[in-house]
Amino acid sequence: MNKKRRVGIEDVAKRAGVSITTVSRVINHVPTVSPRNQAKVEEAIAALNYEPDANAQRLARGLNNAIGFVMPGYPGIFYSFYAVELIRGVGHACETLRLDLVFHITNGFNDLNTSSVGGIVFADIIENRRQIEAASAAGIPCMVINNIVSDMMINYIGIDNVAGGRTAADYLIQLGHKRIAIITGNLQTQSGQHRLEGFRGRILDSFGELSDEMCQEGDYSRRSARIATEKLLELPNPPTAIFASSDDMALEVLAVLNERGIKVPDDMSVIGFDDNPDSLYGQVSLTTIHQPLFQMAEEAVRMLNAIVLQKEKQPFQKVLIPELVVRDSCAAPKRI
Repeated sequence: MNKKRRVGIEDVAKRAGVSITTVSRVINHVPTVSPRNQAKVEEAIAALNYEPDANAQRLARGLNNAIGFVMPGYPGIFYSFYAVELIRGVGHACETLRLDLVFHITNGFNDLNTSSVGGIVFADIIENRRQIEAASAAGIPCMVINNIVSDMMINYIGIDNVAGGRTAADYLIQLGHKRIAIITGNLQTQSGQHRLEGFRGRILDSFGELSDEMCQEGDYSRRSARIATEKLLELPNPPTAIFASSDDMALEVLAVLNERGIKVPDDMSVIGFDDNPDSLYGQVSLTTIHQPLFQMAEEAVRMLNAIVLQKEKQPFQKVLIPELVVRDSCAAPKRI
């Protein structure tokens, strides 16, 4: 069976009785087309169900067909579930939209070459605010992922990490835990700060305080989680539950507890953050807070593309609410 031929701009021009140039001007909102011809073109587009080619629109407007993706660098980046999911989401959207992708890992201090891209997606703001400000000042449409930007007129899709931290604490409190510890993420990041803020707020509401010993600073690495867990276990009165601010860290917490012969969830409850598929495959499946990293990255590219094509107005700002995923690593405490 022959595949149905895609309707082209030539078909629209033929039906409307105008030139291809006129059709292109109507599609790209060039204000030099007469009202009569514009009406004829719009009628033809509707009748033929014509969908303009995004690449052709870019070329007509002198726009670049590439999207930049800037990610702050850190050790183990290509082993990180967070980074890999964002890369997958951005890459999938670019493939679907037939966009070229320029990937840049940054230390935050080098200038970016914005001449080769039509828009830039930034994965968070970590010591690279100057790059975002410079790109925006140059008129390059920008989209920030995983950061709620309240002090710049910038497009972003972020996660309500305060709500996520509060949800983790609330679930453990409902199970009956009173000595609940947190291993924070990198406190130089908004996600690390906000998850701690949400967790601390809920603990303070319930118990009046969160002691320093129950708040161990991590940096999202498994090494930092191991050090923090060992410190918690050495306390005279260790916690009955631990909230690790990422699944990578939570998995390391589980490893340390297993080495010490501490059973999860019988002796200790553990909850993570991310919903990394690896958290399903272990001696115990990990209760976690789900954040849709792949979908967030994919939507960021689609919305940025729409902004570049002037189909979406700026600023586009969206906040997603993370959800609790209950599995097997949490239970009511046997000791109070």
